[in-house]
Amino acid sequence: MTACAIETAAEDGDHDGTAVHPPAGFAITANGAYGARLAGSGDALYAERWTLDGPEPYAVPLPLDQPEERDTRLLPLADGRVLVCRRVDGRRHTFSLLYPTGPATGELRLGSVEAPGPGRVELLPPSPDGICAYAMQAGPDSTTLWLVAGGAFGPERVAEIPGHCAGGVWLDRTGRILALDRRLGDGPVKAVAVDLERGGEVSPLLQITEASDDRLLLADPDSGLLLIRSDAPSPGHERLGWGVLGSLLPVRFPECLRLDDAAVTPFAIQPGQVLMPESCGVALRIDAAAGAWVGLWRPSGRRMHQVAAPPGWVAGAGTWSPEGVLRLPCSTEELPCALAGLSVPEEPEPVAVASAEPEAGDGGEHARPRACRPVPLQQAPLTDRKPAG
Repeated sequence: MTACAIETAAEDGDHDGTAVHPPAGFAITANGAYGARLAGSGDALYAERWTLDGPEPYAVPLPLDQPEERDTRLLPLADGRVLVCRRVDGRRHTFSLLYPTGPATGELRLGSVEAPGPGRVELLPPSPDGICAYAMQAGPDSTTLWLVAGGAFGPERVAEIPGHCAGGVWLDRTGRILALDRRLGDGPVKAVAVDLERGGEVSPLLQITEASDDRLLLADPDSGLLLIRSDAPSPGHERLGWGVLGSLLPVRFPECLRLDDAAVTPFAIQPGQVLMPESCGVALRIDAAAGAWVGLWRPSGRRMHQVAAPPGWVAGAGTWSPEGVLRLPCSTEELPCALAGLSVPEEPEPVAVASAEPEAGDGGEHARPRACRPVPLQQAPLTDRKPAG
């Protein structure tokens, strides 16, 4: 049913080895060309860059004279350099770019940002342009966005946003429009769109009901597909749903994405499906007491296909090809740098989306989505809903 293949830079061997999990996750560039993680063990940690877009993956270690701390954050850039964010003295965050220079590692120091109080500066997901890198410093009443790589003079403050923000999802292919989950005072969490070229101008993005917490988890600029977490359909209990950017169609909350004993989190959307959000493959991480595995789903279907995680999967990391192959980075003792390929099984019968799952409002006939811009989804309150098909 599901195609599965392993690409590796090592010789063929036993694929059932012990997983080597990075201490601080695995970041992948927006175009899927490079990845970065902390490698090593114990206190001997170092940055490692993966090349993912060649005939087979390979890893380049980027060690320095001093090992990295376990809470060091990494972000790969499209030119192959790796941005490193380190916390110093509990409040100062320094930024550097690492790159291979023959047998050694080069380091370009970019400067630092002070983060007073208990909060810290967090790197935002890789920018779609592959050149710039941003960080966010969230306080209780306001949030500061910093350009930490790609500018002219080191870290630059680019926006001050009222409210406490979290998350971070890019809504376009240029790195101009950023979605953040914002809370003002004691109010609900609402996703907003931030225009970085207009001084951080904020506009509403998600407003399913007035009192619901509406967070944006993922977005695909090609199709306009949005993956949303909200308690609108069942107050007090968050559900995973999907919508279309700029569309007047309602947000839908498929029952197949709701598991009683496991948490389901989307981590990658198939690109290249222009104006066809229902056709996008979506990869989901499923976490339960037994461990983590993979969910594969399309909005056009009723089923979420659950697949065992490949050996050594860096849980929650992966990227889609436009052709619909999900590539998962894996690392075991036998195969320290590998990619596993998965594809979504075909549904036995097409399912009309309009008759499918609980939705936030009545969307009427299912019209073809149009090219969209970051505007509110304009959802009606959860009243007079259609029954689930």
